[in-house]
Amino acid sequence: MTNDEKGRKQNAAPPDDRSRRDFVALSAAVGITATTGSVSAAALEVVEKDVEIKTADGACDAAFFYPAKGSHAGVVIWTDIFGLRPTFRDFGRRLAAEGYSVLVPNPFYRTAKAPVFSDVSSFNFQNDADRAKLPPLTGPLNAAGAAESDAKAYIAFLDAQSQVSKSKKIGSQGYCAGGPLVFKTAASVPERVGAAATFHGGGLVTDKPDSPHLLAPKMKARLYIAIAANDDMRQPDAKDQLREAFAAAKLAADIEVYPRSQHGWCVPDMPMQNGNAIYNKPDAERAWSKLLVLYRGALS
Repeated sequence: MTNDEKGRKQNAAPPDDRSRRDFVALSAAVGITATTGSVSAAALEVVEKDVEIKTADGACDAAFFYPAKGSHAGVVIWTDIFGLRPTFRDFGRRLAAEGYSVLVPNPFYRTAKAPVFSDVSSFNFQNDADRAKLPPLTGPLNAAGAAESDAKAYIAFLDAQSQVSKSKKIGSQGYCAGGPLVFKTAASVPERVGAAATFHGGGLVTDKPDSPHLLAPKMKARLYIAIAANDDMRQPDAKDQLREAFAAAKLAADIEVYPRSQHGWCVPDMPMQNGNAIYNKPDAERAWSKLLVLYRGALS
């Protein structure tokens, strides 16, 4: 058995016979896709629209992407800390070309219209002035019930679109700060959210009573959790706590540490760190392939 196979075996902890069968089938498909690339057919023609979604706190500006023909499973993409910008529009466009109707909201609409940051590459987390820009954005979103209310509004918007098939489950994926928002989405609308994926998600497990991982009993989704090497180093027990929470909730979940990638590795425009690029294209493509397999298995 290879080291990679051993890692997958250790990460898998499906809780019952039904979810074990589902999990094994999903993991097998993931393994094939990771080595052969995307399993999709030719990319579909994509339509892109800027939309406005009514929420309990106002109006959220968002980007909506969908194939030019047909009705498809819907997906909500939660951005990282830098919000809706060209990179995440690219994600929405790319996913729509795979056959999904994709909503990418501006998570900070309560504070400012997107794009909130005009030049992400110049942001320096070590700079006090740069860090001071974040709390006004994240504070309103992290208020009690805010993200949950937003998630319901976003899914209601998708379900009202002719390009979204209500007979298919909704997917949600999130990056960095968007990771906990994915958990809140899956827990807030469990009957609709069938798949949830986080990539280098921050704060998925905390010691607080409202830790995102404690939402597992409210979810009904299949999950894929991709963890950066340095995040795992800082919090080595998090993956085990996630695994235990999902197993107790009888959820099929694949939890994987990317040993060669740092926090933010999936996002092409992440700032440099100590003169080194954070974005890791090979691992980002591998993570994308696993996302597609998850969606194909859970959103049909």
